[in-house]
This record gives sequence, structure tokens and C-alpha cells, in this order.
Amino acid sequence: MKPMGPIPTGFAADLDGKLLIGGVRADVLAEQAGQTPLFVYDMALIRQRVQALKAALPSEVGLHYAIKANPMPALVRQMAALVDGLDVASAGEMRIAIHEGGDPAHISFAGPGKRDTELEAAILAGVTLNLESEGEARRAVKIGEKLGVQPRLAVRVNPDFDLKGSGMRMGGGAKPFGVDAERVPDLVRFIVTSGAVWRGFHIFAGSQALDASAIAETQAQTIALAARLAEAVDTPPPFVNLGGGFGVPYFPGDVPVDLAHIGAHLAETLAARASILQGQTEFAIELGRYLVAESGVYLTRVIDRKISHGEVFLVTDGGLHHQLAASGNFGTVVRRNYPLAVANRFGAPAEETASVVGCLCTPLDRLGDQVGLPRIAEGDLIAIFMAGAYGASASPSAFLGHPSAGELLVNAAENVG
Repeated sequence: MKPMGPIPTGFAADLDGKLLIGGVRADVLAEQAGQTPLFVYDMALIRQRVQALKAALPSEVGLHYAIKANPMPALVRQMAALVDGLDVASAGEMRIAIHEGGDPAHISFAGPGKRDTELEAAILAGVTLNLESEGEARRAVKIGEKLGVQPRLAVRVNPDFDLKGSGMRMGGGAKPFGVDAERVPDLVRFIVTSGAVWRGFHIFAGSQALDASAIAETQAQTIALAARLAEAVDTPPPFVNLGGGFGVPYFPGDVPVDLAHIGAHLAETLAARASILQGQTEFAIELGRYLVAESGVYLTRVIDRKISHGEVFLVTDGGLHHQLAASGNFGTVVRRNYPLAVANRFGAPAEETASVVGCLCTPLDRLGDQVGLPRIAEGDLIAIFMAGAYGASASPSAFLGHPSAGELLVNAAENVG
């Protein structure tokens, strides 16, 4: 039997042992959606996370949602009203952000390889472009001149450090993201003299870190770097995006990030910041996974129970084409088990060891590897937790032509979407 990650707080069973998601039984939600597999997101848990962050962070630090983590329109609509800005990584995400109520003045667009059509759409909408290169800067200025519109331009900086212990390092060394720190001052001078609207810096050093001390140290380095760059051009940046990097506990042994530690250290760092960053400069952190991952549950139904060489395999109607990360094929070196449970017998003791697999013709399609579960029959509903981020949007949904998973948002301020 292999261990599973911890089930997030906020989930419980009713008196009949049925999993509740946002106060509604999982089987009722599946019936309401008319299908499995199904992603369900509990908006109340997301609100609680946003509130906890705002309580822990210094008051002068805003909170942005990186919608790449979960771009479901109904969820983005709710987030637009909760946070201080939205960060997008494509024209498609930008359209969702604006359509769902995001203020273009508080939307930023990052990502290498922006097409001219995307630059034009962002400039016309009044969205801030986080420039990834000098070439992108020249193209944006030229497009703005053609349109007769001043583009809003910030520089994404490739810092000379990374976030220690991060699952994905976005800074330090040669990277396709951002402009190397030593070249940034010349680019800022070009932006300012071009007549564009100078919007500041975006500095993102890494993601999925659970070490609060490492996050706090990186934030201090980020603020110091922003000050050095501003002093080099003698121009205060209107805005500094400090990045994010807050991880969530997917696997056995993972410990949640200590928000109080991060908030206290960030307050100290900001209090001691260089004078060029005082007064005119606003700050924000950008988080996606940390806000939404633990709110989501992927529901998939067992369609076959089989034995092979004495091992139990539970074959479901879902798989890695919907929830790639849970299969261990999205950014992990060693496969470990996400938390999962039987939704119609939630909290029941383990009676056997079984592997939960999907319906795809590949041995990679394994959602739970030799986990302890109550004895499961065909028709039972499996719940895979930590499914609120990088599930429906980051998985190869077209692989082998199976249907897409459904999505439901519960506990929204309006009807379920």
C-alpha cells in the first residue's frame, strides 16, 4: 500500500457517508451535471483562502489571480470581484478576464511569444503588457504608434536568483522568460522615451514552494532588485509584481505554507525598502494554484473492477486526459499519489489495496497507485482532490477522442455555473 497526500480541509461527509462539496453531495452534483467525469470547485473555500491571504499580507500589497491556474469563466467572474487584479498568459485568457468583469487597467499579460495580433488586442483594451524581450518591446511600441494608442508596458525581469525549493524555477540563468536583469535598464529607458505608459516590473522567480523562509527571502531579493533597477534609470516604477510561488500540499509529508511568517517578513522588507520605491510604487503578489487548487474535486465513476496477477485495478471513466497532474505526468519526477477517496463512502476504512486507472490505452493513465480503499464496486464514485488548478485546462483533453470533463462551480454568489 502506498501513501496518499492529505485531503484538504473543508471536505466532510453527511450522515450517510456521502462526500459533501460546498455542502452538496457529490453524487447529487454528478446527477445535476448529467455526467462524469466532472470537476467541481467550491467557491467558498476560495473565498476563505483569499481572506486568509489578505489578513496575513501587508495592507500595501495587492493580490492578483493568475487565471492560467483555472480559467473557468464562472470562477474568473467571482475572482474578479475578490482580488485586485488578474494576470493572463494569452489573448484567450485576456478575453475571458475582460468578459467576466476584469478591469483592463488591472489586467497584466505575460508570456513569451506574444503575436502581433495579441499585442494589438491588449493595447486596444488598455491591458498592461509584461514584456518578455527587447524585440517584443519594439513591436508593441510600433503597434501603438500605428493605432494611435499609448501602450501600457512593464518589463518582466529574469532575475539573477531563483526561488529555492520551488517545483518550477522561473528565474536565474538562461530562461525563455523575461529580460535578463542587467539588460533591463536600457529597455526601460527605451520604453520611457518611446512615449509608452511605463508600468513597472514583473519579477517571478519560481512556483510551488512550501518553504515560507525561502519565499520570504525571495521576496526580499525581488524588492531589492526592483530598487536597483529603478535607481539605474532614476525612475520609480509605478507597479512591482512580486510574483507568487506559494505551494500547496499535494503529496504525503507536504506541509502547508506558513502565511503568517511570509506576511511578517514581507512587512519588514517593505518597511526597509529603498526610498525610490516609497510613495509612488504599488506592490502585488500573483497567485493562481495557491488560490484555487484545494477547492477542486475531480469526480470519476468506476466502470470496471478487474484483477491482474493478484492486483486490483479500478477502471474509471476519467483519466489523465482530464487530470494529467494526478497521473504524475505534469512536472513531477517521481510519481506520488494525490489524495483520493470513495465519494459515496467518504471516510470509510481501507479494506483493500487497489490501483485507480483511467480509460485510456496507455500505462501512464494511473490516478492512484496501490492505495488503501474500502472495497469498491462498479458504479462507485471516486473523488480526486487538489483538482482546482491545472486540471481541465492543462490536460490533453483531445487525447484518444474521449469526451471532455464537465465543470461546476458551487457556493458562488450567483447560480452555479
